Amino acid sequence: MLLIGESLNVISRKIGKAFKERDPKPIQEEALFQKKKGMDYIDINLGPAKKDGHELMPWVVEVVQEVVDDVPLALDTSNIDAIAAALPVCKMTPIINSIMCRPERYEKMIPLAAEHNAEFVALMWGPEGLPRDENERAALCVELLYAANEAGIPNEKIWVDGIVTPVNIQQPQAISLMEFTGMIQDIAPGARTTCGLSNISNGPPDHLRPILNQTFMVMLQKYGMESVIADPLDDQLISIAKGERQDIVDLIYGIMDGKDPDMAGLSKEMQDYAKTTNVILGKSLYSDSWLQL
Repeated sequence: MLLIGESLNVISRKIGKAFKERDPKPIQEEALFQKKKGMDYIDINLGPAKKDGHELMPWVVEVVQEVVDDVPLALDTSNIDAIAAALPVCKMTPIINSIMCRPERYEKMIPLAAEHNAEFVALMWGPEGLPRDENERAALCVELLYAANEAGIPNEKIWVDGIVTPVNIQQPQAISLMEFTGMIQDIAPGARTTCGLSNISNGPPDHLRPILNQTFMVMLQKYGMESVIADPLDDQLISIAKGERQDIVDLIYGIMDGKDPDMAGLSKEMQDYAKTTNVILGKSLYSDSWLQL
C-alpha cells in the first residue's frame, strides 16, 4: 500500500502558521519527517487558499524540495490558480489533488494536468455532491475519466478517489466505497486508486481513530485500493501498509470472507481488529464503546 502523508496541512496550527508567516523551518522539518517515516508521496494541503494561493503553493513546493527532492508531491488545494503556479516548479511528476467530477472544475483543470504531464486524483464528487452508492460513483468515474482520456491523459495517470465518509454517521458508505473500489478496473483498466483514509474516523474519539483507519485500510486493500492519504504519525498503520503485519491482514480478510474467528482464542489486539472489522461491515452497530462490547 502506497502512503501519501497528510500532515503538511494548513489545519495544523504549526504548519498553518508557517504557511502564513513564510517560515520554511517547520515545513522542511515536516517534509523530512515524512520521508523518514517512509511516505511515498507528500501532500501539500493549503485548503482553499483564496487570497494568496497562487504565490504560496509554488513557494511551499520549492521550500520542500530544498530538503526533500526525491519524494513526489501532491498539490492539494481548491484554488486552481495555485495549482497552475506550482506545477512548473515541481521536480518530480506531481499529483493534482484533486479534480472533482464537475464540468466547471474539470474543464479547467484537466488541460493543466495534460500540459504539465501531471497525474491527478479524480474525486467522485459530482454536481449533487456525494454519490449515494457505488453505481453513482461509477457513473461519475466514467464521465471524468472519459474527459481526461479525450485530453490525452491515460488511465495510468489518474488516481480515482471514491470518497471516504465517517463510519459513525454514514456506516453503509464504507461498504459502498469498497464495492466501488472493486469495480474500478472494469470501469477504467489501468486507473490507480487512492482515498482520504482518515475521514473514516472523523468524529469518533481520538483514541479510536487509529484502529478504524488501520482496519479500513486493510479492508480497502482487499478490494484493490493502491494508496491512501494517511497520518505519518501512525507507526502501526505504516507497519501494516509496508507488509509487516500479515497476521492482522489475514484476520481481517478472513472475517470479510465470512470466517468468524474464535474470539476467545485471540489476543486483545486481534480482538480489537475483529470487532472493528465487524463495525465497518455493518455487522455491529457503531458506538464509541464497540471495543468494550
